[in-house]
Amino acid sequence: MSITASPWYQAYLTPDARAVKFALKATLAMLLALYIALWMDLQRPYWALISAAFLQIRPMSGMVLEKGLSQVSGTLVGAIAGITLMALFAQAPILALGGLTLWIMLCTYGSALLRNNAAYGCIMGAVTAMLIVVIGAGAPERIFSIAVARLSELALGATCATLVSALLWPSRVSTHLGQQADSVVNQAFSHAAYRLRDTPDNAALEATLTDTLAPLTRLEGDSQAARYEGPEGAGRIRASHVLTRHTLRLMATLHALQQLFHYDDQQISAPVRQLAEQLADGFEDAAGQSGTQPARQSLHALRRRALDYPDTALTPLEQRCLLGLREALGHALVMLDARDAITHPSGKSLRGVALAWHRDHLVAGINALRAGAIFASLATFWLTTGWTNGQVAMLLGTLFSAFFASRENPVAVCMTFAKGMLAAIPSAFIFGHVLLAQASGFPMLAMIFLTPLFLGLLGSANPRLLGYCLAFTIGNILLTMPGNGMDFSFDSFINRALAVLVGLSAVVTGFRFIPGPGATLRRKRLVRSIAGDLRRLAGDPVEDAETGFIGRMADRLLHLSRHDDTLPEDQRHLFSLGLTGLDLGYACLQLRRRLDGLDNPVLARAQHAFITALASDYAATARGHAPQSIHSASAALIAAAEDEPSLNPRRQALLAGLVKRLTLSLERQATRTRQVHHAHAAAVPAPRRD
Repeated sequence: MSITASPWYQAYLTPDARAVKFALKATLAMLLALYIALWMDLQRPYWALISAAFLQIRPMSGMVLEKGLSQVSGTLVGAIAGITLMALFAQAPILALGGLTLWIMLCTYGSALLRNNAAYGCIMGAVTAMLIVVIGAGAPERIFSIAVARLSELALGATCATLVSALLWPSRVSTHLGQQADSVVNQAFSHAAYRLRDTPDNAALEATLTDTLAPLTRLEGDSQAARYEGPEGAGRIRASHVLTRHTLRLMATLHALQQLFHYDDQQISAPVRQLAEQLADGFEDAAGQSGTQPARQSLHALRRRALDYPDTALTPLEQRCLLGLREALGHALVMLDARDAITHPSGKSLRGVALAWHRDHLVAGINALRAGAIFASLATFWLTTGWTNGQVAMLLGTLFSAFFASRENPVAVCMTFAKGMLAAIPSAFIFGHVLLAQASGFPMLAMIFLTPLFLGLLGSANPRLLGYCLAFTIGNILLTMPGNGMDFSFDSFINRALAVLVGLSAVVTGFRFIPGPGATLRRKRLVRSIAGDLRRLAGDPVEDAETGFIGRMADRLLHLSRHDDTLPEDQRHLFSLGLTGLDLGYACLQLRRRLDGLDNPVLARAQHAFITALASDYAATARGHAPQSIHSASAALIAAAEDEPSLNPRRQALLAGLVKRLTLSLERQATRTRQVHHAHAAAVPAPRRD
């Protein structure tokens, strides 16, 4: 890699205006927080700095406000928990630390099940309770004042960050959501073009699919912050839900169509294939358009062509393909409407329900167990040695054991933060002790102390350097601990540096000794969860079932795509498995919408049995077994539909085509899984025989 391509070169020698503005805003927020904290003579002003720094990581005004509210709420709940623990066990420190360990585990468990800033609030609840109990252990009579001080410091940092974010170069969530929506729509349309080609590019398929899902999940989570940016925020949230829902519907439909077009050559006629090629060209043109109106006109013309296509001479399977092409265009047009509504919500009226998320209680439980073990080991070390700086080590252990648990490779993230903290040691010694000891007055303190913080924040604007530079910034604050009565002695500095290293070492050791579930187990649990959701589609109300199924599937598809990235090229099948599950779920929902209103108990039982058989065979095909239950269930459903007088021959033909398409999808998935298993077995070397 050339020097000019290095992220360090780009961050510090050729920074863009956005990075400079971000660093200036965050530095000014910390400067304001530090000045007010010193003027109010707060006990630990550096907590206000850390609070302001964390809130500026994503500097959009609505997100800063949302994160600030979550931080203050979590701090308040943590303060109540800390006061309660000390009220119960003020004279029994071991029991107090035991109760605190359980509280930290509970907060970590909650943060693993929640999303975005709600998870951050849980982490702050754990950290605040830990500080109150540990600091108050030596002065139980001052517990309430300690709690008020912690809440004041963190609230001050949140307030300063919110004010600076709103007043200086304000960046709005609405603009961010519009950019994310553009990325989702363009990538989804590019993906549609690749799917419908007669000879698809598999590498491009995977790339566009991942590039669509990543901003889609961020859009769904980030949209919640729009409620803090005026009355139009609710409309943007609904539009984001609609865009998520119809993007996933489009992906599921395209996956099913590709299987039919490219694996069943003899069953799909050439004219239908030509229509699919024309749609592919239209999606490709729409993806390259700069605005939504030209793309909408192009897709409307294609939809009219698909609607006017004669279907009387088509087989049931071809009719199903034609209907799938029409549905894909319909989803694409709704996506464009949702994209417009995100930017101009007052001009559109869309109905969208918040989606559910995939929650893995096993992973949450392991995260809680690990966080409790890390804190318990550090607390035992603190009690045994009586080390005054042990609270810094416990702080880092509590914060990072929960903060890093949601990352894909927490050990690597820990090592990245450790490198940033190590780089902060000489920086804090020079700027925070040698130079700061010679300074007098607040202006000199600010100039000297904030210089390394500004440099760290400038690098944090680059996502590739965020781990190093954010750790460098926080390390400088913790190692300097600015205040009205600072201790510039060398032994105090070394003690804090050792505490930082001990805390990070405990976190790394905890993640190594108590890792998360392995890739194989996580894969099996994801497939089991998808199969369970498919079974629930047979009984839950349609709207509730769809909302929960779509939201959880978006999350699961991202997990499966990350697992696929770790496999060799010829063994990647997990994402396809997830898309098959998504397609089956949408097909079940469509089936229920068309048949639920019919007063026919025999047809209702056949439909329920068919959906249950789909779920069972989906789990079987994930293991490479051929589908078994679907054949008899399909025959029973078709027979019941033929006996229903309200279903005309065309609707019966479409139902037969849908049943056949789903059966073919399961058979193809089983074949693909067996091929992957054979490839994996061939890649594993045979054991040696001596």
